[in-house]
Amino acid sequence: MDEEEKFAACSCEDFTKKLAAKTPVPGGGGAAALAGALAVSLCSMTAGFTKGKKKYARYEADIERILIETDNIRRQLLKLIDEDAESFKPLSQAYAMPKDDPDRAKVIEEASLKACEAPLAMMAEICHAISLTAEAAEKGSTLMISDTACAAYLGAAALQAASLNVFINTRELGSSSQAREIEEKAHQMLDEFLPLATKTAQEAAEKVMGEEK
Repeated sequence: MDEEEKFAACSCEDFTKKLAAKTPVPGGGGAAALAGALAVSLCSMTAGFTKGKKKYARYEADIERILIETDNIRRQLLKLIDEDAESFKPLSQAYAMPKDDPDRAKVIEEASLKACEAPLAMMAEICHAISLTAEAAEKGSTLMISDTACAAYLGAAALQAASLNVFINTRELGSSSQAREIEEKAHQMLDEFLPLATKTAQEAAEKVMGEEK
């Protein structure tokens, strides 16, 4: 994909226009990656406003680590927007093959497996982001609690959205061992990190609501 075609390099306006257009990419996968990038950016914002504050000096090393790790995750998730889009072309070409082509099933299987890679990688990055958000909620400035809550809510949504882009591709693989292995990885991440994201979001939101009353 040429630099000018990269979806991650689009402005917010252009990306949403492309997302709304009657074109196959960007789609749900790209949206999931962007939501994850927004979530981890808010986590980074919390850490940024905490860094250097005397009140949180005991967490300074952790805050600096969070800043480094969230920036890496943000960059990777933006990269995955385009990787997800790139994986769609061979899959669409595979489905366009004549149904009587003896290689069609194998080509579809290989393309479907390839198409699972980006959303599965998104899930792993988003899980890391959720973990850091939970840590930021504990160690970060309370002035940023609403942003931390937003980060957790967005992280939960991004994780669920990315998982659907895994499952839509494994569905085409039937009961193959590779499909089951991929699905197991996805379910493990959902089972471990979705409750953490929800808990972090709810607890942070309750603090916001309590402060407003």
